[in-house]
Amino acid sequence: MHKKIIVLIAIVLSTTFVLQAQNKVVQIYNGAAPGAESWNWEEGVNENNTWRTQVVYNVTKPSLTVFTPDPSVANGTAVVICPGGGFIALSMGNEGYDVAKWLVKKGITCFVLKYRLAHVTNGDPIKYFNDAVHNGDKEKQKAQQETIPLCIADGKVALAYVRAHANEYNINSDKIGIIGFSAGGTIAASAAFNYTAQNKPNFVAPIYAFFPKEMHGTILPDAPPMFITVAANDPLNLQPHSVDLFTAWNTAKKDAELHVYNQGSHGFGMRVQHTTSDTWIERFADWLEVQGLLKK
Repeated sequence: MHKKIIVLIAIVLSTTFVLQAQNKVVQIYNGAAPGAESWNWEEGVNENNTWRTQVVYNVTKPSLTVFTPDPSVANGTAVVICPGGGFIALSMGNEGYDVAKWLVKKGITCFVLKYRLAHVTNGDPIKYFNDAVHNGDKEKQKAQQETIPLCIADGKVALAYVRAHANEYNINSDKIGIIGFSAGGTIAASAAFNYTAQNKPNFVAPIYAFFPKEMHGTILPDAPPMFITVAANDPLNLQPHSVDLFTAWNTAKKDAELHVYNQGSHGFGMRVQHTTSDTWIERFADWLEVQGLLKK
């Protein structure tokens, strides 16, 4: 009898944990996403890979996973989180859910975005990524490039969704930002240009972003403040993208902060590597504090 009680308690605790771990997932489009009406392949998940995190691929229906803070610490700030993965896959753990779990403790309502991706036809998103990014596969690179405008559009629609539902999530509509990593950083940085009142971010954080100069638009008079981070030893050589973006903001006399870490490589996200890049998110929180975004 004693063992049965212990087992029962364990089951109840396990069920409670699962229920607590579940988060609301919302679709950001009513029906098919514009430009992807004919996409009929199934979304895939890869748990065992060299990226050492949960990887999602073949996304056709963009969505947001919502992380809400405890009411005692909630401050009305919200952020859309865009994982990276070369527009081919999404590093959902290291650059998505783990970021949300950290920021939600600071009182921020987090929305992890799954945006549309290039169609992985071989069932192996990591190999597809390596072929496109490292091995120069022209066909895969073409699919990758053609997806970028759709990814950027998903980021803008996600911001508009959060603002339109601000009351539902107890969010201040003037405290909605976006953060993105690598390819997700492309989405975040792009959100700082050509925005409307509905999808304008109130703060932007491109983290080791792919954002070459030719993607820069006109910096508007009310451009949002920007927090930028990259590692000096980034093997994809994206350091100039971050420096150029900071320089553009700084030259235009807009609020910007840049951190270049000596070590960290590419894709450090929330991964502990025992380098100074491990604490980038604490510096981000410092910056949010100075911006007044962590005040209730």
